[in-house]
Amino acid sequence: MKKLAGKKRNTGVRESVRKRRKRRKIGRMILTAILIIAMLAGLCAILIWKVFVVKSVSVKGNEIYTDKQIEDWVLDKEYSWNSLYVYFENKCNKTEEIPFVDSLRIRLKSPQKLEITVVEKGILGYLYVPSLGKNAYFDKDGFVVEISSEIIPGVTKINGLSVQTAELYKKLSIGENSKLLRTLLSVTQLLKKYERVPEVILIQNSNVYLSYGAIQVNLGSGTDLNEKILRMDQILLQLDGMSGMLHLETWSETNTDIYFRNGELVEIPNDVQTVPTQDDSTQQ
Repeated sequence: MKKLAGKKRNTGVRESVRKRRKRRKIGRMILTAILIIAMLAGLCAILIWKVFVVKSVSVKGNEIYTDKQIEDWVLDKEYSWNSLYVYFENKCNKTEEIPFVDSLRIRLKSPQKLEITVVEKGILGYLYVPSLGKNAYFDKDGFVVEISSEIIPGVTKINGLSVQTAELYKKLSIGENSKLLRTLLSVTQLLKKYERVPEVILIQNSNVYLSYGAIQVNLGSGTDLNEKILRMDQILLQLDGMSGMLHLETWSETNTDIYFRNGELVEIPNDVQTVPTQDDSTQQ
């Protein structure tokens, strides 16, 4: 009996020693894994700190702002020198709103090179809103995409529309003149299509006038616009250096008369938008 008890005690001691060794082995493995992870993390941190440094930035899709302006907007944070930070900042956080810019997309082309793609708002023209003291920029559907005191070069100014106010991302409200708005949108889209964007479009007495410096064009009330603008495009080349009015208002498939009156120009006042009538305002 004593021998059996001694054997049991020895077996228990050996089992206890094996368990302690196993625990130590597991502990060493965990410690080793932690050290390896820490070393890898440290190595990654060094790589991120030393390798992912912005050295080159390319910008595309921008017309309103220069490459330098876009770059300055994107790299304006404390850690913006780090390309990975800039990339994930753009992915995870909403970009600070930039006037006339819909979105910015950043691509990491290499650890040192960023590519910024600018998606600008589709601006077709703008008009001055007296009640706001600012310009309302609108898109091809007549929705206001920006309200700003800035004037963007190359964007057509609209004079002669009665606009009481304008609200961002809402359609221009011009009372009973919805037909006139449709005409205006058609004209501006066609002019952009044929790359004949004028300095100013004047709406006067239901006629649409285009101003190209010393040459003005009367398109009339908005009928046969595509055909009129096609013919205007061909004729304007022949009027270089002249001053006067090109009349297309009466042109139609049955009446193809087009004439130019030398020296005839309509006055285009600065911001001639008028205050809407009571009837207009009550319908808004």
